[in-house]
Amino acid sequence: MRWSDMDAYQHINNVAFLGYFEMARVNLFFEHPTHDEKTGMRRGLVVHSHEIAYKRSVVYDADPLEIQIWVSTIRAASFRCHYELFDHGRLAVTGSTVLVPFDFALERPRRITPEEKAFLLRYLDEPDA
Repeated sequence: MRWSDMDAYQHINNVAFLGYFEMARVNLFFEHPTHDEKTGMRRGLVVHSHEIAYKRSVVYDADPLEIQIWVSTIRAASFRCHYELFDHGRLAVTGSTVLVPFDFALERPRRITPEEKAFLLRYLDEPDA
């Protein structure tokens, strides 16, 4: 948590949680995979949509929050990430993001490559729908 994430009520502002989820995604898809663009999702992703549910308020604290992230619903040209955010071991926020692989040179969505699908399957926690 950052001091600047706090709102006028001394709670973490609701929009800060999307940033926390983004940090978890970046860590999973861009920092852990290799740098050869053959594993992970280094070729580019864009956010299609977010869903978020606030279970309890979070007050700024020096102790870090815990975020669990997993993948579900892998389709030909999109997939969904789910998140659970814990504050001192208590579930505080849940959410999900639909991500779309994107070709920035052509400025259009693209299909998930077989290598990317194999990478995503390592983090799959729910069967494909």
